[in-house]
Amino acid sequence: MNFILWLIVGGIVGWLASLVMRTDGQQGILLNVVVGIVGAFIGGWLISPMVGTGTINDGFSIGSFIVSLIGAIILLAIVNLFRRGRVR
Repeated sequence: MNFILWLIVGGIVGWLASLVMRTDGQQGILLNVVVGIVGAFIGGWLISPMVGTGTINDGFSIGSFIVSLIGAIILLAIVNLFRRGRVR
């Protein structure tokens, strides 16, 4: 059941992060899911210990969703930095 939750929340988080970073036109649904899942991992690894919020694996909450979104935005910023030489 967690795998299905990862896919759904990962898709939503990846889509929202791509809207924030203005890369939505370049990504499809599969890349949105990948960005969301990897962003959730990055957010859970970097941001979650600082704010004391759980991750998506611990249960879905608004805090874990925001941590995942911030992680996905960080991931897209790093990708944009290497691809274009600047962060949008």
